[in-house]
Amino acid sequence: MTEQSTQAASALSQQLEKLIEELPEDSMTVSELIDRCGEGGLLLLAALLTLVFLIPVSLPGVSTLFGAIILLVGISRLRRGALWLPEKFKQKPVTVEKLRPALQQGLKWVHRLEKVSKSNRLSALADGAGLNMLNNLAFILAALLLMAPFGFVPFSNTFPGIALLFYAIGLAQRDGVAILLGHLMNIATILYFSILIGGGGLALKNLLS
Repeated sequence: MTEQSTQAASALSQQLEKLIEELPEDSMTVSELIDRCGEGGLLLLAALLTLVFLIPVSLPGVSTLFGAIILLVGISRLRRGALWLPEKFKQKPVTVEKLRPALQQGLKWVHRLEKVSKSNRLSALADGAGLNMLNNLAFILAALLLMAPFGFVPFSNTFPGIALLFYAIGLAQRDGVAILLGHLMNIATILYFSILIGGGGLALKNLLS
């Protein structure tokens, strides 16, 4: 990877690191958090919120809220409009003291995924109205999978979380390979959930019989 490609590939992690470092010490509202993403836009916001799903312990009161916002980010991208949030979401307080360590730990995943990313690689998969719609629909699917009620099951948040990060990296850098990897992680998540549901149904059937 050339120096130019390396710099492009590390752009998202650098933006996230800077954003996390500049968070206030005490607390802030969701609206203030969104404002801090500034020029980074919706993909930076989605990547930031996804980080909390990549740690072993979920943050009470944050996971559901952040999952819903990520979903709305995907819908906004699909509609090519500004992000709309319910007023109660905007004014929701977030405790930065608990949030910052989770974000910093989740950031490790961004560094790992960026190692396989390269700007403008198979960029045709990131261009065009049809593919743009497909990629945004896949992004929305990943957000829905992230919100599935399997939070107590290992890797149930990790798989769709990685998919969302691949989409954020791929769409931001026009890296078709990263986008494809996001699609593959969506498929892996669906298969994993199918096994969970099938296994649970079989266990319940055997218990009842």
